Amino acid sequence: MNEIPEASERIEMVPVGYVENDYLEPVYNEEVYNKVSKIALKKEFTEGLYRIEDFEKLYILFYFSKSKGYKLIHRRHYDGEISGVFASRSPYRPNGIGLTIVELLKVEGNVLHVKGLDAINGTPVLDIKPYIKETEEKDEEATD
Repeated sequence: MNEIPEASERIEMVPVGYVENDYLEPVYNEEVYNKVSKIALKKEFTEGLYRIEDFEKLYILFYFSKSKGYKLIHRRHYDGEISGVFASRSPYRPNGIGLTIVELLKVEGNVLHVKGLDAINGTPVLDIKPYIKETEEKDEEATD
């Protein structure tokens, strides 16, 4: 039951959409959290946005498509401390998956307008999930 799969096991994913914004290079920049980006979903996934406006915030999971390789130990950008990759938000990760909570501003067809997405133009979006404040805060209270 606790057997770890072989490291060569592959998991395949396809993007549900792509990021559209003015950021062309993956550089650390705090101002990105105040900017508006678009997430253009592939047409075949548009129906999956039904009632997404019920939520003010969303989790966006994306693929760091321009980040190659990784280091297990490095210096974090946000505080300058040395840490392991799993204790950081570095784009240089074994699987290159990014996660950000964004504010949903509006939806136009298959396009989400969001604020706070720290991904560059053309970044493949892997998934979108609602941020449910009551659930998130309940989980935090349970661990206190």
